[in-house]
Amino acid sequence: MTHAARPPQHDPELRAAARHLGRRGFLTATGAAAALAFAVGLPAAGAASAAELDAARLTDNPFTLGVASGDPLPGSVLLWTRLAPAPYEPDGGLPAERVTVHWELAHDERFRRIVRRGAAPAHPEFHHTVHVEVTHLAPGRPYYYRFRVGRWTSETGRTRTAPAPGDRTTALRLAAVSCQAYHDGYFTAYGHLAQDDVDTVFHLGDYLYEYAVNSAGGQRRYTDRVLPAHFNRETLTLEDYRLRYALYKSDPDLRAAHAAHPFVVTWDDHETENNYAGDTPENTVPPEEFLLRRASAYRAYWENQPLRRPQRPDGPDMRLYRRLHWGDLAQFDILDTRQYRTNQAYGDGSQIPGPEVDDPARTMTGETQERWLLDGWQRSRALWNVVPQQVVFSQRKFDLTEPSRVSMDAWDGYRASRRRVLDGARAAGVENLMVLTGDVHVGYGFDIKEDFDDPASRTVGTEIVATSIASGRDGADRPANWDTYMRANPHLRFYNGRRGYVAVTLGREQARADFRTVPYVTTPGAPVTTAASFVTRAGEPGLTPA
Repeated sequence: MTHAARPPQHDPELRAAARHLGRRGFLTATGAAAALAFAVGLPAAGAASAAELDAARLTDNPFTLGVASGDPLPGSVLLWTRLAPAPYEPDGGLPAERVTVHWELAHDERFRRIVRRGAAPAHPEFHHTVHVEVTHLAPGRPYYYRFRVGRWTSETGRTRTAPAPGDRTTALRLAAVSCQAYHDGYFTAYGHLAQDDVDTVFHLGDYLYEYAVNSAGGQRRYTDRVLPAHFNRETLTLEDYRLRYALYKSDPDLRAAHAAHPFVVTWDDHETENNYAGDTPENTVPPEEFLLRRASAYRAYWENQPLRRPQRPDGPDMRLYRRLHWGDLAQFDILDTRQYRTNQAYGDGSQIPGPEVDDPARTMTGETQERWLLDGWQRSRALWNVVPQQVVFSQRKFDLTEPSRVSMDAWDGYRASRRRVLDGARAAGVENLMVLTGDVHVGYGFDIKEDFDDPASRTVGTEIVATSIASGRDGADRPANWDTYMRANPHLRFYNGRRGYVAVTLGREQARADFRTVPYVTTPGAPVTTAASFVTRAGEPGLTPA
């Protein structure tokens, strides 16, 4: 697509209208006027006026979508669930009444040593989702949790708190995942990840896709079930997005991974619409319609993810970027490279870059988020500064000829913005920079160079790109363009096109990345192997084979 360049969030009146609708109603039609005509009241949490449902009336299991936890802090965990006895129905099988949900947190999985317990309301206005922030916990230890409603008890989840601020921490093992198109195959990698010994999982975007899913589940080719027809359309309304999350979260492998590990999530484009930039949609839909769609997508995202109260959206706006710490070992600056970016230059595909990509007025993160990132590095005392984000940060040329095409949707299309980030890391004295990336459905390992066009220039960090969980179907160990990419990008140390995840172990001496892949996802049950392992030593940026 080609758009006229303009700054994101350009019309306060449109944004105000979408914010009003996000608070007071939801989008039920593609036209803005129709959306406003069909608006339904959505009070803020704690202000709901719905009657309370007698939990004894629940004759079917309401915990069909599992449990989750997220954003571990030193003294706090965030617990999530959603009540949905009929998850593929728009109302989840519940009336528009609030439900009291009881929760328990324990030291042991048999719940003999209860640490905290309480109750929380599941409001129909928030689709009967529950976000419980449990505080006053001991740092750096695991906990087990579960929910109860009436005679029903959820599965048991395992979570953990982060080490205390400044504590000398010897190791952290994390997993990075991205891009799970339900219609492209099974989430087999999640089943293996659920069994892996990791402290936390970073989801780097494309948790769901807005595209239609047919009655057979696309490449899953179901013969034992028929998906309802309302999944076989693109997501546009709040109801559409909510239903799509229900479809994805009904996957048993995804549920197992959420129950096994706390997740730290950030979005990319498909949680709303392919390749959108700020308030600019992919197609020619008027901005007022797109902001209404974005408000619906953002609301459904918050409802269905283990996110804390500061991340709750306000209409089409949601502050998703945030900072977490793991003792003195790691600082995580989780970015949002969709909501605030300038529109892509020269379209959103692969193009030969023109002068616009070096325009300092263009931004990937927005000025406020960029300053927050650079200021955070100035204050950081962590050994590793890790940046979980969405799109490829390093230069990635597609051709052996010059000038080469690059992706306008990645940081290559925002080179001045990338330069400011790297200059800020250097000014802050960041020695161990690691960028975690998703989006491209392949696994990469990059050396981040001071000057990507000079292979002899200083290496200033490492980028680890997690392949997709399912997007792109089965893939291949060596895609057809493998030789071209490896020759065109001498700082590219690893390239694999299978599905899977990457496990990263941060230690005092080095960080190790294990690229875990499965040979197929279009049929279930694939085994997992380690395609390759690399290390980068503390104080010596650059990847070497393990």
